[in-house]
Amino acid sequence: MKFVDEAYIDIAAGDGGNGCVSFRHEKYKEFGGPNGGDGGRGGHVFAVADPNLNTLVDFRYSRRHEAKRGQHGMGSDMFGAMGDDVTLKMPVGTIITDAETGEVLYELLQPGEVIMIAKGGDGGFGNMRFKSAINRAPRQKTPGWPGEKKELKLELKVLADVGLLGMPNAGKSTLIAAISNARPKIADYPFTTLHPNLGVVRVGPEQSFVVADVPGLIEGASDGAGLGHLFLRHLQRTRLLLHIIDFAPFDEAVDPVAQAKAIVGELKKYDKALYDKPRWLVLNKLDMVPAEEREARVKDFIKRFKHKGPVFEISALTREGCETLIKTIFQHIKAQQIKEQEPVYIDPRFVEEPPQ
Repeated sequence: MKFVDEAYIDIAAGDGGNGCVSFRHEKYKEFGGPNGGDGGRGGHVFAVADPNLNTLVDFRYSRRHEAKRGQHGMGSDMFGAMGDDVTLKMPVGTIITDAETGEVLYELLQPGEVIMIAKGGDGGFGNMRFKSAINRAPRQKTPGWPGEKKELKLELKVLADVGLLGMPNAGKSTLIAAISNARPKIADYPFTTLHPNLGVVRVGPEQSFVVADVPGLIEGASDGAGLGHLFLRHLQRTRLLLHIIDFAPFDEAVDPVAQAKAIVGELKKYDKALYDKPRWLVLNKLDMVPAEEREARVKDFIKRFKHKGPVFEISALTREGCETLIKTIFQHIKAQQIKEQEPVYIDPRFVEEPPQ
C-alpha cells in the first residue's frame, strides 16, 4: 500500500430541515389548532481514530464528504427525521487543520477516539411552536440552519515512543528488525527505507514500546535533499531519539564524527523542539571493528563528537548490546509516562478486546 501522510478534504455537515405550517383538520374538530412539526437535524461529520489504518491514502482519492440533510417537518405533529451522520476513519496520530487559516483544530491521539469535525444544522421550528393564548393560529415557521462546511488538511504524524535517526545505511532498519516485530526492507545500498516503519518492542509481559524508523538523513536535508526531511515530522511525537552511527563505514575516508555532526545540524535547522528532545548515541556495526581497536575508537569518537548523553555500543546484525539498550529505553520511557491524558470518548467498536 502506498504510504500517504498528507491529504486535503472538503467536508459538509447536513443542513437542518425546515419547519412546517399545518393545522389540524378533522371532522367534528372545528378548532383543531396548529400541528406543524419541526425539521430534523442535519447529519454530523465525525472522525474516528482507527488503529488498523496507517496511511491517509483513502482521502487522497476521495476528497468530498457530505452528511445528509434533515427531513422537513410535517403536519400531525410529526417532526422530520435526522440526517444520517458520516464517520471518517483516520489513522491514530492524524492532525486535522483548517486548510485556509492553518489553525490546528483536532488531533487523534488514542485508538477509538471520536471527535465531531462538522456539526449538522438544527432543524427549523414548525408553527406548533408559536401558538399562545393570543396567537391561536400562528403561520410562522423557521427554516433549518445550515450545516458546517470546512476545507481541512490532514497530516499524519505516527505515534511512537522512540525514533531512529541517522545517515542512510547506518543500520536503522537492521536494528528495528532485530529488536521488534517490524520487517523493513534491508539492502546494501542507500535509501532502502522509503517510508516510516513502526515496530513494537516486547520487553516482558505487558511491557513494550513502539519504535519508528524513518528514511535516512543526509546533509542538506532541511533544504530538501534526500528523503528524510519529508518524514522528520514523524519523530516530533517521540519521547526519545536514538542517533544511529555507522561506526564501520565501507569508505575509510568517511568520518563518522562528521556525519554525526551533520545530522545534528539538520535537526536543529528543521525544528528546534526536535533538536532539544532527549537524544542517545548508538554506535552500530561494532562487529566489523577489530576487538582490540574498539575501546580506543569509541573513546576517540566521544571525545571529538562531544556528546553528553548516554552512549551505547551495539551490533544490530549480531544483536550484541541490544538487550541492554532495550531495557534502558523501557526504563526511560516508563519514567516519562507520568502525565495523564485528558479523558476522551473512546468508541468501543474501534478498540481491540484483550485476549481472554
